[in-house]
Formats: sequence, structure tokens, C-alpha cells
Amino acid sequence: MERWIILPDILMEKKRLSKALAAAGVASRRACEELIFEGRVQVNGTTVKIPQTLVDWETDKILVDGSTIRGEEEKVYYMLNKPKGYICSSVRPGNKPIVLDLFPTPEKRLFTVGRLDKESQGLLLVTNDGHFSNQVIHPRHQIVKEYIVKSVQEITGDTLRILAEGARVDDRWVRPVSITKVRRGTVKICVKEGKKHEVRIIAERADLAVLELTRIRIGGLVLGSLPEGTFRKLSPKDKELLFSR
Repeated sequence: MERWIILPDILMEKKRLSKALAAAGVASRRACEELIFEGRVQVNGTTVKIPQTLVDWETDKILVDGSTIRGEEEKVYYMLNKPKGYICSSVRPGNKPIVLDLFPTPEKRLFTVGRLDKESQGLLLVTNDGHFSNQVIHPRHQIVKEYIVKSVQEITGDTLRILAEGARVDDRWVRPVSITKVRRGTVKICVKEGKKHEVRIIAERADLAVLELTRIRIGGLVLGSLPEGTFRKLSPKDKELLFSR
């Protein structure tokens, strides 16, 4: 015999705080949880450190770092060809340039989906949809990212063997999905772990001095001819390609 549980309307309208913030474009779900843990979120004047706290945009006043969050925004999705020298952060460290500077007077609260380090360049996703961001970066989706690494050294057979072995990143050993020599000092490295600096660490273990590191593909979405420093909106087809092999 089936049992039906009827929830009060007030509970059905509420969302978990971390999910509500992600839907409002504050950051990815994971990053919103960190904001909450750090005590940077207030609900009705009280600092809340539990991401599962239920909130309602109609009745609750939510602040992040002292700024009022109005509610959910229309979702936007961009692919950007990130130049060197830009930091993937929504908060400016000093007077250093951040990726969001490349979006003139953005109407939405934007953030990057994952990161490329300051000296890396290439394909980067930017959105205000925390759920979408979480889908792309979550390890369970195993989305492959492809990078071009240019080095001063020649890529030899021994180099390819060492690169294929991978390297220890943080607390675990990670191995590339594939390694392909392109020319004398250039190699393609495909990874799916999503660990911070993993491609640079793998290259360093092979004693490669990296001159240039460019991400050219995420899933089936390819950077193509998008000029450096520019962006375009993702089409529905583009979003499908992200999750294709």
C-alpha cells in the first residue's frame, strides 16, 4: 500500500540556503557552502553556518558579505577565451585583474566554473547558475579537459612515458586520460580529475619548463577560433557538448 506524505506549503516553498544562494548566482553550490561555513552569510540578521538551513526568498532577508541577495536571476552561460594574467575570482585581490573584468558592466552576478590559474589561458566557462556549475565540476561526471602544453624542452619518448604515469596532486596520484605529442616542444594532455594545478604538476614531474598552458576543450566543447579576451553565449547545443565524450 502506497503512503503519501503531504508537506505544508511553507516547507515546499523553502530551499536549502546553499542551494538558494547558488540559484541566485552567488557561486557554485560547493563555493556557497564554503561561504556559509566561513560565517559570511546572514539570514534575518543572524549569521548562519549550516548550508541545509531552509530559507524563503519571500520572507527571509539574506546577506553575503554584507550585501543583500535579492533572489534568483535569469540564468546566463558564457564561454571565454581567458588571457594570461587574469585571476579566476569574484573578489579582487588588491588591484590585480580578474576574469570578470572582461565582462563590461555585467547585469548578472557572474562567477567562473572551476578555474584556470593566473598564468594559464584558454577555454573557461562563466555563469550565474550554481547548479550548472556543480554539474560541470562534480567528479562523478568525469568530464575530460584537454590542454596544450608548450615547453622549452623537446618532448621525447621518455617524456611521454613519465607524463603518462601522472603525478601526486594533493593527497592522491592522478594520471592523464591521454598524452599526445604535437611537435618538438608541444604536447596535448587530457585529464578528468579536476585537481588544482594538476597539469602543471604532471608536466613538472617530467622536468618540463612550461612556457604556455592553454585549455582547448571541456567535454565535447572546443575553444575553436574565439579570440583571446572575448566571450560568447553558450547555445543549448554547446551545453549538450559539455557532457559528451
